[in-house]
Amino acid sequence: MEKDRIHEDLASIRNMMERSSRFISLSGLSGIMAGIYALAGAAFAYFKIYNMHAVRAELSYKLADPTGAKEHVAELIAVAIIVLVLSIGTGVLLTIRKAKKAGQKIMGKSSKALIFNMLLPLLTGGAVILIFISRGYIGIVVPSCLIFYGLALANASHYTFTDVKYLGIMEIILGILAALYVGYGLIFWSIGFGLLHIIYGSVMYLKYDK
Repeated sequence: MEKDRIHEDLASIRNMMERSSRFISLSGLSGIMAGIYALAGAAFAYFKIYNMHAVRAELSYKLADPTGAKEHVAELIAVAIIVLVLSIGTGVLLTIRKAKKAGQKIMGKSSKALIFNMLLPLLTGGAVILIFISRGYIGIVVPSCLIFYGLALANASHYTFTDVKYLGIMEIILGILAALYVGYGLIFWSIGFGLLHIIYGSVMYLKYDK
């Protein structure tokens, strides 16, 4: 009995330490919504921006050809920004709601560390991607987005759920594949930012939110 009580006490202490060093109020539902926004943005790009006849003839989406993609760069960036703003806004609102319900500080030590470690690769990647766009290297924008985003998730996972690290690894792998098949950027974008987010968000919701 004494040994069992000691083990229980140690488990409780370990759990308290983990809660204090990790931000555990990330919402799985926000991941699902981010995936839906990304798929909606990809659908808009597919039907409104790209030449559907060319797409049906060959699934190149013109991303491998900088001269063919330049005319749509501004529209694609606008769609990406809208998706990003909606995803971040939804994520912040749902995370604040979950944190309040769990009684966890929204801007504590763990959340600040999470934000810093995620922003560093994201801002670096954003600067590199802007350079690529300015030089006309449109074909490697999607692979770069996926890879830097994956690195940001893996880096930030030390301060939140371990599941985030696995999502980051999958994003990195998908980004490498997208670099090998440059002409299919819209498909990889849809899988990485759409489908994977929905799957990840569903798993997170079932494991931690219900």
